[in-house]
Amino acid sequence: MDPVLLLMLSSLMQMQNNIQSSSSFSMTDDNAPLFFFMVATALSHAAAIYTATTDPDNDDDKGNCENHSPPPNASISVYHNLFQEQAWAMDPQVRDTQWRSTYGVSYPIFARLLDQLRYHIDPQSIRIPLHSALAMVLCRLSQGCGTRTLASQYKVNPFMVAKITNMVTRILSTKLYSKWIRMPNGQRMLQNIQGFKDLTGLPNMCGAIDGSHIKIHKRPNNESIYKCRHNFYAILLQAVSDHRKIFWDVCVRAPGGTDDSTHFRESSLFNKLISGNVLMESVITIRGNHIRPYLVGDWSYPLLSFLLTPFSLNASGAHVQNVFDAALMRGMSSVEQAIGLLKGRWRILQDLNVDLSHAPQTVVACCVLHNMCQKAGEPEPPMWMDPRENGPVARPLESEKSFHYFGESLRQALLEDLQERHQRFMLAITKSTFIAY
Repeated sequence: MDPVLLLMLSSLMQMQNNIQSSSSFSMTDDNAPLFFFMVATALSHAAAIYTATTDPDNDDDKGNCENHSPPPNASISVYHNLFQEQAWAMDPQVRDTQWRSTYGVSYPIFARLLDQLRYHIDPQSIRIPLHSALAMVLCRLSQGCGTRTLASQYKVNPFMVAKITNMVTRILSTKLYSKWIRMPNGQRMLQNIQGFKDLTGLPNMCGAIDGSHIKIHKRPNNESIYKCRHNFYAILLQAVSDHRKIFWDVCVRAPGGTDDSTHFRESSLFNKLISGNVLMESVITIRGNHIRPYLVGDWSYPLLSFLLTPFSLNASGAHVQNVFDAALMRGMSSVEQAIGLLKGRWRILQDLNVDLSHAPQTVVACCVLHNMCQKAGEPEPPMWMDPRENGPVARPLESEKSFHYFGESLRQALLEDLQERHQRFMLAITKSTFIAY
C-alpha cells in the first residue's frame, strides 16, 4: 500500500480519538473533525488488510535506519501540519481535558515534547508518524495499557509497541533527563531554601528524599531480591524533590528487597554529597555551626551532616523534639506528595508491565514527564498512596561516623534555634495582648 496512505490513516485514527466531532456535517472549521472520522472509517479496512498480509518484523519493511531524513513527499508534511493546526484550533479547555484523560498531559506539553523528540528519533525506524508514536507511548504510560491493547488500537504489531515505548522512554531518561531534572544552584537554590523555610520554619533545607517501591507486573527470576517488605515484587525508586513537588534527583538502580539507606549509599548523589562536590553554597551559621544546604529524610535514612532525620519515631520523644520532628516531616511531605502525583498521573508505575531490563528507564522517563507537568502548572491528579513506611531504622556506618556526629550537632542547633524563635514569637504576642488591654 502507498506509504503516504498508511501515514494518513494512522494520524486520522489518532484524530478520531482526540478531536471532538460536531453534531452536523458541513466542511467548516467546527465540523471538519467529523469529516476526518468518516475518512478514517473508510480507510480502516485497507489498514486491516495491510496488517494481515505484511510481516511487521520483515527486515525489508523496516526502511533504511541510516537515513535520518523524512520521506521526500510533500503530502506527508502537509498532512502532519494539518493535524497540529486542527488540534490548536480546538477550544483549549475541551482539547486539553481530553488529552489529559488519555495521555496524561495537555496538548501544548504534548507538542513541546514532540518537538524535543524529533532530534533523536529516526522517523523510518518506527513506521508510524512521530506524533502517533508519542501518543501511543503516553497512553501506555498514563493508562498502564498492555502492548496488545495498543497494538489493536494503533494498527501495529505488539512488538512495535514495545520497541517504540522503549525508544521513547530511553530518550526521556537519558537525552532529556538533564533538561528537566537538575540539582538546584544559584537562584534556584535560594528559591528552594526559602520555599522550604516557608513550609517548615527551618533554614537552609533544600530538598526532601524518599524511596518508593515500583511494583513489577511479571515475576522476576531472582525472586528473593525483588520481593519488597510490602510483599510484592518491585524495583526501588529514590527521589529528591523541592517544595514545589518537582524532582531534582532520581535514582532507580536497586531491586525491591533493598532498603532505602543501602540504595542511597549506592547512588551517585550520595557520592557527590559525601565528597562535598554539591550543596556547598549558601552556607549559614547557627549557634556556631556552619550549616550547608541539607536534605530531610525519614528514619529509613542515616543522620548525616547533609541529611537530617527525626529524633524519634511516631512522636515518642520530648516535646521540643516532637515539634522539631513535625517541622521536618512537613518538609518530607513534599517528596511524598510528588511520588503520589507521579504514580497517580503515570499509572503504569502502579503495576509496571515492561521488561525488567527496561523498567528503570521507564520509571525515570515518568519522572521527567512529571517535572514537565509540574513546571507547566498542569492540574494535579488524585495521588496514589504508597503503603505505610515500615522499613528498618538506618544506622551510620563506621566510615560515616564523623558525618553522623556533625549531623547530630546541626540537628540540635536547629532545634534550639527553632525553640528560641518560637519563644520570641510567643513573647511578642504576649506583649501585644498586654498593650491592647
